[in-house]
Amino acid sequence: MSIHEKLQKLEEMGRAAEQGGGLERIEAQHERGKLSARERLDLLLDEGSFVELDRFVTHRSSDFGLEDKKFLGDGVVTGYGTIHGRLVYAFSQDFTVFGGSLSETHAEKIVKLQEMAIRNGAPIIGLNDSGGARIQEGVVSLGGYADIFLRNTLASGVIPQISVILGPCAGGAVYSPAITDFVYMVRGTSYMFVTGPNVVKTVTHEDIDMEGLGGADIHASRSGVAHFALDSEPECLASVRELFHYIPQNNTETPPSSPGADPHDRRDEKLLEIVPENPNHPYDMREVVTHVVDDGAFYEVHERFAGNLLVGFAHLGGHPVGIVANQPAVLAGVLDIDSSDKGARFVRFCDAFNIPLVVLEDVPGFLPGVAQEHGGIIRHGAKLLYAFAEATVPKITVITRKAYGGAYDVMNSKHIRGDVNLAWPQAEIAVMGPKGAVEVLFRKEIAASDDPQAATDARIEEYREKFAHPYIAAARGYVDDVIDPRETRPRLISALDMLRNKRDENPLKKHGNIPL
Repeated sequence: MSIHEKLQKLEEMGRAAEQGGGLERIEAQHERGKLSARERLDLLLDEGSFVELDRFVTHRSSDFGLEDKKFLGDGVVTGYGTIHGRLVYAFSQDFTVFGGSLSETHAEKIVKLQEMAIRNGAPIIGLNDSGGARIQEGVVSLGGYADIFLRNTLASGVIPQISVILGPCAGGAVYSPAITDFVYMVRGTSYMFVTGPNVVKTVTHEDIDMEGLGGADIHASRSGVAHFALDSEPECLASVRELFHYIPQNNTETPPSSPGADPHDRRDEKLLEIVPENPNHPYDMREVVTHVVDDGAFYEVHERFAGNLLVGFAHLGGHPVGIVANQPAVLAGVLDIDSSDKGARFVRFCDAFNIPLVVLEDVPGFLPGVAQEHGGIIRHGAKLLYAFAEATVPKITVITRKAYGGAYDVMNSKHIRGDVNLAWPQAEIAVMGPKGAVEVLFRKEIAASDDPQAATDARIEEYREKFAHPYIAAARGYVDDVIDPRETRPRLISALDMLRNKRDENPLKKHGNIPL
């Protein structure tokens, strides 16, 4: 056979690989509102940058009639490319080939890519669309999942790992995305569950459909499994690309800075109006965030889960930062089980990948109640405390209003190695709120008073004057400065510039034992 004939055969095989399970199955995929595996990679990566690996791999099984049904690539497209010019590795499961089911060779392709990503210090993105383990291959398929899980674990904190769920993801398959750093889902077409609706109905007699059991909105708002829920695949993949404006290639590099045109010394008069004079009135902490960060751009993570705590990425004076902020507009900004988990996970990601943390604090305490106590608020709240205390990246806190009780300690206080701790003049830093404190300290006096309400109000006002302000903490050095709210942006940028070369480390150990 001549070289030209060999090249022709190569082209034919390449075209066959690109068609996956065939044009009819690709059309069926489109009719479901889903893109093909390769179309997804085209949207995710910079144009023309994708280089495919292992496109001629086929399965090895000869059981149950599979010997005559071999497809090039075996149900997953793997390779590398760029996002904003930066190297990333990506795999895209192909539902048109055996429903995207995972075989021995399918798993080997993913594992090979994971190991390349770790060796070369670049992020890996998984586009998941699979019916699960390939039943015909039995335990070999299950072993393939475990091989992937191991690499997910070894890569954790070394390279960013991103999972995009673009179809079904069920059974053991869900645990790979669960180990990764961020999970994206699409409404109406992507699902995650350990056991499907039919099994649930058989075992527990609960009647529920796939969307209600494991759809994007459920996981983005109720379970917290998904960090993002988008309306379409193009929107979802565009959101993944946006994430790369804020995260580094690996744990040894710094995240990308942004030149931006927003002046570093910009004062913002609106910051004087956001926090109400009445300390019991809510406000939206997102307004504070957007008025402080570069160009008002806040890439929020877990937006619909545990809304009493905001987390996400932004730039400040070009510095990429992770924002952690209490949200007074939801549950008065208290910390509870879900918000503690949400915050701890985000703080640990930022610390693993050298992203400075900026904390905007307005917290009246931990959420009281039997359900919270029995649900383990002590254990869950300790996760957030542990994460902040463990973190060695630059950590800056601004107390905008309340900082009460143990929650004051948890939210990156000076005592757990906060680098720069600032407060606005209206900040109230105390063991508890004025009303609660007065009811404890002056209970007998108030009960004996002719006008208990007037006596309570007088004591509350006295308590506010003596204790509910930032100056006692500032006198002790627990707060580095009390600042004009309009100066928040320039002060944060100045602190980040100052902390650029921060060096801090924890005691040598295999790893800590976070209270999971």
